[in-house]
Amino acid sequence: MTETPPECTHWIGADRRYCRARDAVRRYLPGLRCPAHTPSALRGRPEPPPGPGWPAGAWTTPSPQSASALFDQRAVASGKRRASAHTYRAAQQAVRGRKS
Repeated sequence: MTETPPECTHWIGADRRYCRARDAVRRYLPGLRCPAHTPSALRGRPEPPPGPGWPAGAWTTPSPQSASALFDQRAVASGKRRASAHTYRAAQQAVRGRKS
């Protein structure tokens, strides 16, 4: 099975058709776009210059939500928060492993 190359999915209302250009198509939030139909081009603005991208540690930064999982595990292990018996035992083992 051959894969078709990506094509521009911009709707040209005056012509009542999709663009379907296949040259230099890139993915944007509204979909696949050719250089003539990028969000900046449609607004009459120049394309923004490529930047450095995401910081190196962007995906490794601990979030407050992941930190709260540890406190929740401790609350279950101490019996301060109700949980099923198997969840209680698993939390106790996890907290014991971190203390060692």
